[in-house]
Amino acid sequence: MSDHLTQEPNGSPVTVDFVRHRHALLVRADLGPLFTDFYLHLADHKLRHPPEQAALFQTALAAFTLHCASRPLHEHIAWSINFQAPRLNLFLAGDNEDCTVTGRLFTENVREAADNIFYSDIVPRRGAEPRRSAINFQGSDVLVAVTGYYARSEQQPARIFDLGGDEYGMLLSQPDCDLAWFAAVDAGGVRNPGAAGTVARIQSRSYGWHCGCTQPKILGAVAPAFRADPEGLFGDGETIRAECPRCAAGHTLTRETMEAYLAASGKETKGGAR
Repeated sequence: MSDHLTQEPNGSPVTVDFVRHRHALLVRADLGPLFTDFYLHLADHKLRHPPEQAALFQTALAAFTLHCASRPLHEHIAWSINFQAPRLNLFLAGDNEDCTVTGRLFTENVREAADNIFYSDIVPRRGAEPRRSAINFQGSDVLVAVTGYYARSEQQPARIFDLGGDEYGMLLSQPDCDLAWFAAVDAGGVRNPGAAGTVARIQSRSYGWHCGCTQPKILGAVAPAFRADPEGLFGDGETIRAECPRCAAGHTLTRETMEAYLAASGKETKGGAR
């Protein structure tokens, strides 16, 4: 758990408390502002998903944001959740330096596999080597996948609660946790955990939706393909549309801009610029 931190409100407030005598962490959030920003992002970039897929991603976003808030500052975190039925991937990324989250759905070219797979990648601090873990899971329930990840990869029982509206809560067991209470507590107990003396505030953060993708970053990602085969990339056209792999935002790139980027970078395209 990170050091005590209280941030100025900017996004969805997330609180982390220690439940005394039960030895559990309680993470709670009103994610309405974050969900609003997610749907505005979809509208801004003309991204459309069937309601059931959007709801699946929203649930994953809720669990992921609570997870990020329970993790140390400076960590960079990513989840990739692969479902086989329906066949899709959910990708989520979190930056605990700036307390931002982002993500997207993939529904095309999703790898067929025998089981659903949950991948978690953690970079303890910027520039450090990532750590990856993976588990298989059954069914199409995001929260089952997340609690399975906690049980098997984190070796830590977890429970996630939809508290109504846009409010969510997560309980994480700690050493000497009262496991009977942990298993029996319901949404009401999470919403109102008891007298003030039984709960100690550890920290409060605010998480906002932000990817940070920019045209220079997308140009840098596309540059190797352009150097290798500019005609194959652009064909007879002068523009292409590239999607951000993290948030699916669309970026229109022109051949001229691509050539200028490579020239500024001191690189030459294969066969020269047209």
